Amino acid sequence: MDDQQAALLGPADVRRLAEELSIRPTKKLGQNFVHDPNTVRRIVASASVTSEDVVLEVGPGLGSLTLALLPAAGAVTAVEIDPALAARLPRTAVAFDPALRDRLTVLEADALRVRAADFPAPPTALVANLPYNVAVPVVLHLLAELPSLRHGLVMVQAEVADRMSARPGGRVYGVPSVKLAWFAEVRRAGPVPRTVFWPVPNVDSGLVAFRRVEPPSSAPRAEVFRVVDAAFAQRRKTLRGALAGWAGSAARAEAVLRAAGIDPTTRGEQLRIADFARIAEAAAAEDAS
Repeated sequence: MDDQQAALLGPADVRRLAEELSIRPTKKLGQNFVHDPNTVRRIVASASVTSEDVVLEVGPGLGSLTLALLPAAGAVTAVEIDPALAARLPRTAVAFDPALRDRLTVLEADALRVRAADFPAPPTALVANLPYNVAVPVVLHLLAELPSLRHGLVMVQAEVADRMSARPGGRVYGVPSVKLAWFAEVRRAGPVPRTVFWPVPNVDSGLVAFRRVEPPSSAPRAEVFRVVDAAFAQRRKTLRGALAGWAGSAARAEAVLRAAGIDPTTRGEQLRIADFARIAEAAAAEDAS
């Protein structure tokens, strides 16, 4: 076993730490701890983390992924909502590699509520094992709040990974796919078997990678996202009908769509984020005229 392997948590370490902290993983917090060193090595390699990166890790738990990130990154800020886990993580990091203690900062906080000012240095990469029920809101919040985030890799439930990375026209293409595309290019980065977790979940997981891109439009993001929400609220309807409430009437929705160069009989799942932006722009232009 080499030095890198010795510095990572294995199954026995995970059980020992959980027992020490009297932790019984809960479904509410989505607590499934990774206990396979090869998996966390693969995640760090796939995330292309370098010594130039300040990595943001959400939900570090017992520290399996944290210990793999510390040698690779310039610094790691771990956001942990559980007080016991947040308090234990620095001690775990020091115990496994004292030389890296200065690279780790732990914030006891809810990732859905953190702000840019909470971080000692602007994060450049997001690498995390995210609970499926908050994965999309967390990633969207962090991309919006932290313009310094340039790239990332998250592990989520396989079904969520499919939705996050879906392309227009696909069966699972929807609000998460479209909104994430405002911020970044998103792709599936491979599967993760359920056996690498403790306790073993009843679903498989997947890796999702992203790289920041410029917004497709100068239209206000909030306005574009309102169009997206309306378009997918009633997926079976054409855009003329689905956007009627947002536009004020079906007739106005049709006029705005035609002004944006979009067929009113199209459905939301056919549009790219740039198309939704054009709809918002057309509505704003009509309001201003």
